[in-house]
Amino acid sequence: MNHLNLFLTKEIQDFINENINSNISDLALQKHNFKTIGYSQIINQIVAKQKAKDKLPTWFTTEHIIYPPKVSIEQTSSERAAKYKSSIIEGENLIDLSGGFGIDDYYFSSVFKNVIHCEINEELSSIVSHNYKQLKKENIKCIAGESAEILKKLNSQFDCIYIDPSRRNDKKGKVFLLQDCEPNVPDLLSFYYNYTNRILIKTAPILDIQAGLNELHNVKNIHIVAVDNEVKELLWEIEKDYTNDVTLISVNLEKENDSIVKTILGKEYSPTFSLPETYLYEPNASLLKSGNFNAISEIFQFNKLHQHSHLYTSNNKIDFPGRRFKINSIIPFQKKEIKGIINSKMNVTTRNFPLKVDEIKKKYKIKDGGTVFAFFTTNIENNKIVLLCSKV
Repeated sequence: MNHLNLFLTKEIQDFINENINSNISDLALQKHNFKTIGYSQIINQIVAKQKAKDKLPTWFTTEHIIYPPKVSIEQTSSERAAKYKSSIIEGENLIDLSGGFGIDDYYFSSVFKNVIHCEINEELSSIVSHNYKQLKKENIKCIAGESAEILKKLNSQFDCIYIDPSRRNDKKGKVFLLQDCEPNVPDLLSFYYNYTNRILIKTAPILDIQAGLNELHNVKNIHIVAVDNEVKELLWEIEKDYTNDVTLISVNLEKENDSIVKTILGKEYSPTFSLPETYLYEPNASLLKSGNFNAISEIFQFNKLHQHSHLYTSNNKIDFPGRRFKINSIIPFQKKEIKGIINSKMNVTTRNFPLKVDEIKKKYKIKDGGTVFAFFTTNIENNKIVLLCSKV
């Protein structure tokens, strides 16, 4: 840890804070003669701290935080996502088998009496241990080493094992199937059950839900977590011997209003259909990722435009976790009627439509922007239409 303390000298901390808003390319070209530590390492501290400003505000505003290489900041959970995780589990003891920069464990420590942070990278483990002291977190223990060996050595029972498998494989590069990640969670599940009855796994949002279910067993809940309408991660709650229905929990975390919608995977929901009515609804990203489109119609009691369009409509305005629009006009997608949108300015979206957005904009010379939202889609009568809307 001694060499890490070199980052904490007043000279270097002042330089980092004075240049936190500087252009990194310009800063890197300047010459500085820091005798105790390499200039490139100081630049990395500035780059990483810049990335933490919005993503990790608690770390950004705390003095004497040491940052790892910027890739660790890019890959870590945001504070908003980490705080959500801490709302779905609690207990006495949790062990994190892939601790990383430690954002999730910071929040887990508020709902668990004791948290163990495992990290195979010894220097990163030291950095995180130092930072927890600055953050005044005293119930998190950092252990450097291979997680399976740590579990064996501790030989204790935990209320929960948390793991975020690395999606970097030395042989295959960036991977997405769980069996290709490190550690290989599907192969290790029976081993983990020696130490817990409950496991929480974080995976990349690109992982197909059915593919994940094919690899895992005893899945109870799948949380699809979006931040500001961008899906950031999937959380898989697994319980030993659980065999009942899987609940899909679509979450959108926003600065003002969070939304949570629960549906049952595989349940036969009963959607209703209609031609476009007064209002149009576009589900948020986490609902779209769930794929439970019939459930959305039944839960919110409005109509689908088409089985495959994934847009919804109603005559009465409904509170809904997604974008809402007032339909101002409906244009048949035919040569004569479509002339009116040529050379216009609007925001184009396609759902269940043969042309892509870029193709439509190029063909009809449409520019992005303005207050008009154009949805190119297919209605229940299988006719191609354009809905010109204004945002509600």
